[in-house]
Amino acid sequence: MAIQRPKGTQDLLPGTIEQWQYLEETIRSVCREYGYEEIRTPMFEATELFQRGVGQTTDIVKKEMYTFQDKGDRSMTLRPEMTASVCRAYVEDKLYGQPQPMKLYYIGPMFRYERPQSGRFRQFHQFGIEVLGADQPIVDAEVISLVWNLYKRLGLIGLEVHVNSVGCPICRARHREQLQEFLAARKSKLCNDCQERFERNPLRILDCKNPSCQEETVGAPTTKDTLCEDCSTHFEKVLAILGRAGVVYRVNPRLVRGLDYYTKTAFEVMVEEIGAQSAICGGGRYDKLVEEIGGPPTPGIGFAMGIERVLAALQVQHKLPEEKPKLFAMLIAWGEQAQIEGFALLSALRSQGMPVGMDLLGRSLKNQLKSANRQGVRYALILGEEELARKVLVIRDLTLGEQMEVSLVDAVEEINKKYQRGV
Repeated sequence: MAIQRPKGTQDLLPGTIEQWQYLEETIRSVCREYGYEEIRTPMFEATELFQRGVGQTTDIVKKEMYTFQDKGDRSMTLRPEMTASVCRAYVEDKLYGQPQPMKLYYIGPMFRYERPQSGRFRQFHQFGIEVLGADQPIVDAEVISLVWNLYKRLGLIGLEVHVNSVGCPICRARHREQLQEFLAARKSKLCNDCQERFERNPLRILDCKNPSCQEETVGAPTTKDTLCEDCSTHFEKVLAILGRAGVVYRVNPRLVRGLDYYTKTAFEVMVEEIGAQSAICGGGRYDKLVEEIGGPPTPGIGFAMGIERVLAALQVQHKLPEEKPKLFAMLIAWGEQAQIEGFALLSALRSQGMPVGMDLLGRSLKNQLKSANRQGVRYALILGEEELARKVLVIRDLTLGEQMEVSLVDAVEEINKKYQRGV
């Protein structure tokens, strides 16, 4: 049996990868406009980083991490998310010594062992940003505004930001007490995971996707009910800035996110997909995370966006750009000397940045022209023994059916003019 790719992974092939490149190029453009710089961290880290950063009670740490012992008998984990990795780099590489805040973004693969399903993979890809070293409400608003404007740039419609405040350790303690009191009589009806969360992290029960748990938490106290004055003021300022910036948001008191490190602002971006609403981005503030992994007290906020999820939304809404021909021109050469001279011509064109190609299979003139037409190439550059003897090149417009002759000396300049004009 032929070796197959691992379950929950995918091959990104020509014809599809162009969609990824389009999305990534748009992401990089928006990040430049907002003044964010790229960061790349290792794809595996010490397991302890995610245990301490993401949280021992999360499904990611308990069930989904790809963890292994390396040859030095150290426990390593393929990164299931990247916020903890960015914070580790911030501490280890002493980025806190640079002008603050640090505004960073990343694009790359993550790994979680979960049941593969539509839009979910065991190796998946995320774009995310992290702002470290600033705690003002306007920073929260900028982070949300960036992803909002990215989606608008991509042409997505039916967008809505769901936003909440999960509070700080002071008001979280009050909410924890009220929530446990509310759930005490309902504990036996919760799923096994939520029964464990009851003591360790009851807030996560509100994030459970089990229908019975969702039913038992109807009417439960929300974090909004117990916010301290500082957290409440912070949240109101975030909402005021978002509203003034034209971001469409809805306060969702049940939104708590699935990771332990969130404080204050938490949010998700929803998009209508085939009559339902689905999250295509989530994030929030994590003012204690850098300190938790051994760094100085440092406020932080960010989000992560699933590349596969956004591409699916763009596909459903027919917002992906039409595929363009990969080559501007094809050399149609026959005869050994014509191929040699033609190859030199292609090298000169490529040195000026033009995407051009030639037949590499030794096909006939007729079949070379058929191949050029199938690929949607605009121009065929015809060079045979007769043209070579006269030192000319035939440039045939495959769209209009017209052709012209130019001297080989002037060929590069003439083709470059057409390329620059886009015709």
